[in-house]
Amino acid sequence: MAPLFYYRSLPWSPPDPATIDALLLTSAAAVRLGGDGLTQYRTLPVQAVGTATAEAARLAGFANLATGKKDGNAAAVMLAASGQQKILHLCGQDHVAVGHPLLTIRHIAVYVADAVEHLPTAAALALNDHAVALLHSPRAARVFGTLLDHAKRSRATVRLACFSQNVADAAGVGWAGVEIANVPTDDALFAAARMLCDQDPNGTLER
Repeated sequence: MAPLFYYRSLPWSPPDPATIDALLLTSAAAVRLGGDGLTQYRTLPVQAVGTATAEAARLAGFANLATGKKDGNAAAVMLAASGQQKILHLCGQDHVAVGHPLLTIRHIAVYVADAVEHLPTAAALALNDHAVALLHSPRAARVFGTLLDHAKRSRATVRLACFSQNVADAAGVGWAGVEIANVPTDDALFAAARMLCDQDPNGTLER
């Protein structure tokens, strides 16, 4: 296991819950690192992207949950369809913009993910001709490519299991192989990685 980011909370000022119709959560980290400011929104409807985010919200005390299986923009469509208008998007400092013509979305960063400066030695050594890297986000894909280039390791020796098509697009070209999770969940991501390993039983996994 070789994480590409170190996560830390950011100070933030929670808006008055009376001015918010629903929460949009696109990352489980926003729930885990949002702090005490989250508590005043527990009675509001929550649109979560992915089962991991929904589970983090449930464990944090949110009960009125809906879960989408695509991305933030798809979640915004679901919010608009439900009649919600004033949306609070709690997110990371580096996040994908979410918008919808029928919604007023306020984005507030509650955490930051700092990229590592180099691949750990063990991870670099594990990136052999059979390695499979698991990538969750477009930023992770870009960071991983940069780290690999700096380590002078060929992309042509590494295969990628990607959380979504957006992640695969951000990774660029030149990889030994790419598989995309059929839905944005960790289980589906591991299934994509297993498909790559089945193609080459000598493969190893790196995250």
